[in-house]
Amino acid sequence: MSYQSKWQSLPTEAINEASLAIDKMSALDIVDLVVSEDRKVVAAVSRERERIAHGAEIIAGALKKKGRIFLVGAGTSGRLGVVEAAEMPPTFSTPPELVQAIMAGGQEAVFRAREGVEDNFEEGTRAVARLRVNKRDVMIGVSASGITQFVRGALTGARKVGARIIFVTCWPGADLQNYVDLIIAPAVGPEVIAGSTRLKAGTATKMVLNMLTTIAMVRIGKTYGNLMVDVKTGSEKLKDRAKRIVMIVTGLDGAPAAELLQRAKWNVKIAIVMQKAGLSATQAAKRLRQSDDFIREAIGEDIEPRLRALLKK
Repeated sequence: MSYQSKWQSLPTEAINEASLAIDKMSALDIVDLVVSEDRKVVAAVSRERERIAHGAEIIAGALKKKGRIFLVGAGTSGRLGVVEAAEMPPTFSTPPELVQAIMAGGQEAVFRAREGVEDNFEEGTRAVARLRVNKRDVMIGVSASGITQFVRGALTGARKVGARIIFVTCWPGADLQNYVDLIIAPAVGPEVIAGSTRLKAGTATKMVLNMLTTIAMVRIGKTYGNLMVDVKTGSEKLKDRAKRIVMIVTGLDGAPAAELLQRAKWNVKIAIVMQKAGLSATQAAKRLRQSDDFIREAIGEDIEPRLRALLKK
């Protein structure tokens, strides 16, 4: 075959020998095949562990300096960024502008594929300008193939204003080493369906983004042990979770824990510090600010022994 393209040599476009006969396999055999291929994803992500940890520290450092986090992508990569950004406020009570997604094609492309928008380098640059990205911010470019022009345009705009740049791709050979601060590139190999990067590449990307954001949030005090103490209590389920967390940490029963949360205006951290330090809500909020929002420092107590004891019951 004499035809050559810039995509054909990418690992995300390669043909997977293990799935050559997938259209002749039973449904159960395809399940086994996909599970076998997905095991390679975990290994590939694990090989990037040091880079992922470094990326999380970059993000945490930016957040501590009042910077914002932007995730930019197209297609599946862009939608994964949207999911990540959307989950931060309910999980960690962050303001919506703190972690934002930039999707090629805009909001409409989140729900319905808009082919071709990923090829627009200039629109990626304009998207960054509209959001007034600055040197305190971190831009996370997400592109399974490593060559998405919309993403590259956004990264170019972010670099011009001095933002830190992390690039998440499944092509270890991406030619951006001198262009970004950090590349995280799990080499997942060819997809079960050649070129369908919503599969292994998508899974690997989701794992990496989960770790980057979660680790960064832990590093700025958004958990106490592994308890979601900055949970946003906007539903009955989340209010119940908040009450159970307060009960676990303080030893209070259900009704007193709920009353304490009401006095704390359903802020779990403030409620815990109020009870453990014998402070008013205003005093507890001040103590938390003085402790950089870490409960452990605010009350001088480690939750791990209590959690281990509860697990043994």
